[in-house]
Amino acid sequence: MNASAEIQQAATGIKLSAIGLFVGFITGLPRLFFPLLAVLFGAGRSDKGVFFMPFIIAGVIGLSLIFRWIAWTRFRYFIEDEDIRIESGLISRNARSIPYDRIQDVSIEQKPLARMFRLAEVKFETGSGTGDEGTLSYVAVEEAERLRELVRAHKAGTAEHNALQVTADMAETPPIYTMDTRRVLTLGFYSFSLIIFAVLGGAAQQFDFLMPFDIYDVGAWLGVAKNNGDVLNGIGWSARILAGLSALLALIALGFATGIIRTFLRENGFRLDVTPKGFRRRRGLLTLTDTVMPVHRVQAATIQTGPIRKLRGWYALKFVSLAADSGTKQGEDSDHAAAPLATMEEIARILSAAKIDRASSELVFARGQSAWWIIQFVLVTIIILSAMLVLILAANAGWKAALLLLLLAFAATAFYFQWRNNRYALDTDQIFVRSGWWQERLTIAPQIKIQSAEVQQGPLARRRGLASLQLGIAGGTLEIIALPVAMARQIQTQIIAVVAKVDYSQISGK
Repeated sequence: MNASAEIQQAATGIKLSAIGLFVGFITGLPRLFFPLLAVLFGAGRSDKGVFFMPFIIAGVIGLSLIFRWIAWTRFRYFIEDEDIRIESGLISRNARSIPYDRIQDVSIEQKPLARMFRLAEVKFETGSGTGDEGTLSYVAVEEAERLRELVRAHKAGTAEHNALQVTADMAETPPIYTMDTRRVLTLGFYSFSLIIFAVLGGAAQQFDFLMPFDIYDVGAWLGVAKNNGDVLNGIGWSARILAGLSALLALIALGFATGIIRTFLRENGFRLDVTPKGFRRRRGLLTLTDTVMPVHRVQAATIQTGPIRKLRGWYALKFVSLAADSGTKQGEDSDHAAAPLATMEEIARILSAAKIDRASSELVFARGQSAWWIIQFVLVTIIILSAMLVLILAANAGWKAALLLLLLAFAATAFYFQWRNNRYALDTDQIFVRSGWWQERLTIAPQIKIQSAEVQQGPLARRRGLASLQLGIAGGTLEIIALPVAMARQIQTQIIAVVAKVDYSQISGK
């Protein structure tokens, strides 16, 4: 790019790709499906409405394209000395300024259609808690890589660096971790999911006007159940059991199939590299994501596993960072997946690159006070026994009360395993917290990354001299529970003494 072009861009801003306008329009067509269906359903009730259907479809699609074109013409982004400024809007102009030092991550995402035209979506994540602060949809892949390199150059204090080219730091090197097809399918097998029923439920809610009865009418469902019950009454018990088992097996098969498909689409081609700029992760079958996280942005590491995975020697590694993982949906765990399915040896290599040490064999983990869980179990017991008494006296339903006894036994088992698996340990540099009994988690956090340490006591725990220690880290929290108050304050003092020695203004850019 010559000097005159740079001066012109600085004054007028940079437009998004013109081809990206049509890519966004085509990918956004599914959003018009439900409005179009509702309009067509209403128009189809009259004879004249059928005649106007083609014009209605063309009008809705045309208006959508016109509005997108207007939005595209009014969208600009500016590369400034201290920030990136994004301006948008026709009547009400919106200008967002994103300082370079606030940008935690620049992720590049390519959806299938965008990949065909060598376009990408650039997301600037600032860790503000609202996801990405700014999104550019769409720019050329070369422009996306230029923007990411430019942000890195500014954050490193080398803005004069030629950011028009991808630096040699991003040259291909042997990856520190990869997932082949077999491992991706293995992960999918462990990722049992019934999310398809949530999708079907959402579709049923959108298409409820096409249903033969009101889906929210309990009486209608009871009628369907009664009719099916009449059919089942005509067959023997063996056939009923066989039908029930077949339905259960079909449900299980559907859950496994859904988990495998979702995992294969998201994790296919998973590759983690260690570059001088940090960890670089690429993954995705249809939607390709390319995310880079500087090593100093890693605040903590979490190793997860489960009973079945642990028997096979499989674990998952995630990094806690101020920026949310661009590959996750709202409501999901936002930690960055570094190794979704790995052996402990592979995880050890990644942790070493992140400058985080594994727990040594000599490290002793302490267990919280059992009184913490006994108090919770007593409260649950009171609630369940009260419900049992109401059922017996008011509803005369002894069998339901018996089911509550099973619930009480399950609660007792759950609290017992929680007590057994919640442990903590400290060494001179790091803090380790184990939690979970069905999904085991080991979180490792360098003490210098702790932002705050707060001792909390509930009314009942205070009477027993117990407390929990809330440790704030950028992008998450770490909690040690069931501590004697004296121990909680001792750990708090130890961590604050380490943190107080660190000048964070001197390490923020490293």
